[in-house]
Amino acid sequence: MTDRETISISTDPAFLQELSEYLDVLSNPTRLKILKVIEREPKEINEISTRIETSYANTKKHIDQLVKIGLVKKEAGFGRETAKGIHPVWKFSLAEGGLEMLIKNMGVFSRINIPIGYGDIQGRLESVRAAVLRESGTDYPALHLLEGKCAGTTFLIKKDRVLIGRSDPDAPSVVSEGDVVLPEDYMVVTRITKPHAVLTRAGSGWQIEDYGSSGGTFVNTESIKPKVKTPLKNGDVIDLAIGKNSARFLFIVNE
Repeated sequence: MTDRETISISTDPAFLQELSEYLDVLSNPTRLKILKVIEREPKEINEISTRIETSYANTKKHIDQLVKIGLVKKEAGFGRETAKGIHPVWKFSLAEGGLEMLIKNMGVFSRINIPIGYGDIQGRLESVRAAVLRESGTDYPALHLLEGKCAGTTFLIKKDRVLIGRSDPDAPSVVSEGDVVLPEDYMVVTRITKPHAVLTRAGSGWQIEDYGSSGGTFVNTESIKPKVKTPLKNGDVIDLAIGKNSARFLFIVNE
């Protein structure tokens, strides 16, 4: 990756139009409040409207937009018991991995260089990104898995030292909450009991260290020395080994 500050330059009108529509949905502060309200458990529209202090009809309009872009899921459930019994209702919850996906998307989009002539997408993007982080109360860096069976998974980095490797059913107790554990499909990645690599916070920045893995660790296609901490920047690509059954991550920091 020659430009470590920008992932890509997009001139695809269809992509930019979809990005603009995505930002339109998220630019409304009421919708971000809804995401926060339903983050922990499913709620029906009456409950949500009460929490955000707006009408049922207005809440439903906002919910429909969030469902449309895949951040919220709609499922049948049961409402509160009344004199007439318990009635089925629609309940809404944050899609599985929804918060992680939203933060990842904002991180990826912030590294796209929007060409002149496509309106104020860049300015709107920065405004939405700031609002998302403010409302979610989350400013975690993330590792976004780019290849293999679990491509698309985003791991939020919530502690200062994170082990990265393949699962080891013989020693599950080694892994603690927040470590990045890949399934057996990523066969050339060293088991996490060793582990393959370790991500650590260094002051205001982050570093990655290969822990003597057999396949090696690469940052932007360049091999890093084992047991030597290598600084990371937003947009860096990390490879655990190379080739079939390896793992490639995009490192995202909401700077």
